[in-house]
Amino acid sequence: MTKGSDLFVAALENEGVDRIFGVPGEENLDVLESLRTSRIELILTRHEQAAAFMAATHGRLTGRPGVCLATLGPGALNLSTGAAYAHLGAMPMILVTGQKAVMSAKQARFQIVDIVASMKPLTKMTRQIVSAAAIPATVRDAFRIAMEERPGPVHLELPEDVAAADVENACLIPVHTLEQPVAGATALDRVVEAILAAKRPLVMVGAAGNRPSLVEALSEFITRTRLPFFNTQMGKGAVTGGSNLYMGTAALSEGDYVHEAVARADLIVAIGHDTVEKPPFLMKSAGGPKVIHVGYQSATVEEVYHPDIELIGDIGATVAALGERLEGRLSADEGMLELRQRILARINDRAEEDRFPVTPQRLVHDVRQVMPDDGIVCLDNGMYKIWFARNYRTHVANTLLLDNALATMGAGLPSAMMAAMLYPDRRVMAVCGDGGFMMNSQEMETAVRRGLNLVVVVLNDSAYGMIRWKQAVDGFPDFGMSFGNPDFVRYAEAYGAKGSRVSAVEDLVPTLEAAFAGGGVHLVEVPIDYSENTRVLVDELRNRTPDVECA
Repeated sequence: MTKGSDLFVAALENEGVDRIFGVPGEENLDVLESLRTSRIELILTRHEQAAAFMAATHGRLTGRPGVCLATLGPGALNLSTGAAYAHLGAMPMILVTGQKAVMSAKQARFQIVDIVASMKPLTKMTRQIVSAAAIPATVRDAFRIAMEERPGPVHLELPEDVAAADVENACLIPVHTLEQPVAGATALDRVVEAILAAKRPLVMVGAAGNRPSLVEALSEFITRTRLPFFNTQMGKGAVTGGSNLYMGTAALSEGDYVHEAVARADLIVAIGHDTVEKPPFLMKSAGGPKVIHVGYQSATVEEVYHPDIELIGDIGATVAALGERLEGRLSADEGMLELRQRILARINDRAEEDRFPVTPQRLVHDVRQVMPDDGIVCLDNGMYKIWFARNYRTHVANTLLLDNALATMGAGLPSAMMAAMLYPDRRVMAVCGDGGFMMNSQEMETAVRRGLNLVVVVLNDSAYGMIRWKQAVDGFPDFGMSFGNPDFVRYAEAYGAKGSRVSAVEDLVPTLEAAFAGGGVHLVEVPIDYSENTRVLVDELRNRTPDVECA
């Protein structure tokens, strides 16, 4: 006889799970006891939302689902934002929640919420396990669904009486490899023909092109074809940003310098574009470049994205086949490569400006200086995200983690903690606004307790700065966006972390270097000057005359 909770944990071990993040409750006690004697480590967090962000980031960085745990009712509902984060961001994750006994109701309706129903729009699948005997098949199916394209979260509810029940002759189901269909030869030939016929083809790498398994295939494709490329925010880093074919990142939807390359192109090969992201460019019905959609799945047709040709199948195999057919057959567009130099020069303008408080350009420049090629920067959500997307050059895949799908605040610190757990020998930095940091700042205690090496940069402007900026741009009075902050240095120290405050622009790099050298969890408070938002992202872009020749 095997207890249901033991079988459940064994099924997780069978899937290769080595960590579970969460806050257990009364209804998880059988599972907790089964975890205690298993090979799986429980990472106890201070809030369920942070546990979900960590599990989602595990899925994003490894391609294997992270697992988070919560009790029923309020604990389960606290996972909702993390579920949506993984669902929109295509991150494989398993959410496990407890529930009262389903065969009895001795506590009536106390704390009972229909979590299965509430998770339905936020997950790929949500299911209550009603029989201990069904656990192996349910868990195997959950992992399969979470990992298959398009990846995302799956929710399993395990009632306490099912977890406590005994089951006979239960066998785990072997894990099998997921194979993606491959695009057909006729479709490949049609796309090759279109690319060869184009005078100024341009590649765009989107969110679905930025999977851990695709790094080698996409980088080789660019190397073999010598096609210039740009990326969406969540496609950033899928191909090395150090390449001399990199045109930039689309941090805005139109009007930025990288859009001069879009305007020059007569064909855009959109690899893995997911319209869950804010549009990287606005596709025209007529007069703009033709668009080829290369993806695991058919394109979602939107007002601003309606491709002319689709090539559906495993992206890795597809770009390998395209590269083989195109290698040596394309001529470089010298005009596009000259345009690249102008775009990057304008993006890097004022990167070493010595004003204080620190400007966003200087912040990005100095962070790039202290981060090695394989160092990982994890962004929360705020105005600085646009600047990092535009200005930060990545040299190794998945070294700038940002969210341009749900774009929720509060995810920066937990995602950086997950990166530090996975890669303890690499520099990891969280960059958070003061508003976003305070939404999950309690996890500083978790980071200290776990002995992580992590630098947390908190940008202090005492406001919800991005919305305040948009409020001003739209002509509304300044209202409802400002707040007070704690003394962040003493706040960090109260959790057992170290704290520093930057008081001059020339101190930023030495302070960050010292924080990394000292090890452990170190918070660095940086006053930020966002006046550049209006000068660069509104006035400069609105008043410039694009220098684009399409002859």
